[in-house]
Amino acid sequence: MKGIVVKSTGSWYSVRMESGEVLDCRIKGKFRMKGIKTTNPVAVGDVVEVEVNPDGAVINRIEDRKNYIIRKSTNLSKEAHIIAANVDQAVLVVTVNHPVTSTVFIDRFLASVEAYRIPAILVFNKIDLYDEEDLLLLGALTQIYMQVGYECFHVSSLTGEGMEDVVAALKDKVTVFSGLSGVGKSSLINRVEPGLKLKVAEISDSHDTGKHTTTFAEMFPLSFGGYIVDTPGIRAFGLIHMEKTEISHYFPEIFKRASECRFYNCTHIHEPGCAVLEAVEKGEISESRYFSYVSMFEEGDEKYRK
Repeated sequence: MKGIVVKSTGSWYSVRMESGEVLDCRIKGKFRMKGIKTTNPVAVGDVVEVEVNPDGAVINRIEDRKNYIIRKSTNLSKEAHIIAANVDQAVLVVTVNHPVTSTVFIDRFLASVEAYRIPAILVFNKIDLYDEEDLLLLGALTQIYMQVGYECFHVSSLTGEGMEDVVAALKDKVTVFSGLSGVGKSSLINRVEPGLKLKVAEISDSHDTGKHTTTFAEMFPLSFGGYIVDTPGIRAFGLIHMEKTEISHYFPEIFKRASECRFYNCTHIHEPGCAVLEAVEKGEISESRYFSYVSMFEEGDEKYRK
């Protein structure tokens, strides 16, 4: 019997079968992703085969994934964690304050989804809390990312402002929601689908950081068509298995200019005749995006912390 994994707690997996029934399943043996060690061999969104025996339901096969979003595990090993599989698009919930989402974090997330050709949308939340300076920064960031080609929405999960655009973008799609702890991801999902009543928590006043309210990934159906995959808030986005020579490919504006560089293997760091460096100097590629690229290029295998 086939089904889709709709919830993953690490040891148990809830699978929505083709009949509509949801079974709690364990996994059979060890599943591995083409040589990449993962903390969660089965991810929300996976299409699986389930076998029911006297001891319960067991997942015995995972179908090939159309795509997945992956990041370094937060533990000290070099393992990866799959955030979600087989999605149509990814939404990154961003706040320019309360707490601050750094551009480096945003760019790492966007590069990771670009690597798997997953369209991304930036949803800037908490606009009801922003002062004049915050709003100027919001406008500048929106301009940067819209010029690259990303959709950007300005919303308030508290007042509901701007939410109609988000709802329209989610209709009939499988969308993974991600973001730093404290950006209001669960509150925003509750605005989209009030019946879900996801747990929310206040952010820490002393550190202006979020408290984890979602502890595992879960997929929810939307009443107007489509599905949301809610994921735990994260404090870092470590890159995994991304070759240095490929990183520029995942910044669309850098990849576009790279064809004009004097050297075909230009790193866009120090070479003469680099069209990317020239574009940065002219303001045609944003300095913050270029800084993110350089930080990823120079990082090597070290972990990224916000």
